Amino acid sequence: MHVHVRYHSGMATPILLHACCGPCSTASIERLLSEGWQPTIYFSNSNIFPASEADKRFAELLKVAGRYRLPVIREQYDHSAWRQAVAGHEADPEHGERCTICFRYNLAQAAAKARELGFKHFTTTLTVSRFKNSRTIFTVGQAFEGFEPIDFKKKDGFNRSIVLSKEMNLYRQEYCGCEFSLRDHS
Repeated sequence: MHVHVRYHSGMATPILLHACCGPCSTASIERLLSEGWQPTIYFSNSNIFPASEADKRFAELLKVAGRYRLPVIREQYDHSAWRQAVAGHEADPEHGERCTICFRYNLAQAAAKARELGFKHFTTTLTVSRFKNSRTIFTVGQAFEGFEPIDFKKKDGFNRSIVLSKEMNLYRQEYCGCEFSLRDHS
């Protein structure tokens, strides 16, 4: 997949933003823009189940990207590859080792895409959720060149994402994404 990205003129620093969904991207994008970054949104979430749920989350992300006039890249959905990555951890509780493996899987894809497209910096919206441990994400992320450990929960990011999601009438999912988080949510 070849993507040509044209950035706005100015002093903003390009960054690839791995985004899990529209709601989590709202406050994350707002903060990045306010701090001098120019995000390109990257949707690579083969952990999301079923595929129709991934499509729904991507559609909501497009609404957010449209509001901020940002480019979006969607990676091919490959749930079976993600399942292979977490094999043996299906019974892990939510927030356990399976989640750390999932973070590694998604951040590895984002790091590879950043390299491919020439981004010197990348980060993830995963840290905006009050249900995710930012330190765990940062520990995983530090293994990848160019990872920016931005805790989007800070500066009231989670609450801001709720406000913005309501303003934009976004669908907010009730589980992280995979069939195991869905199981644990039920």
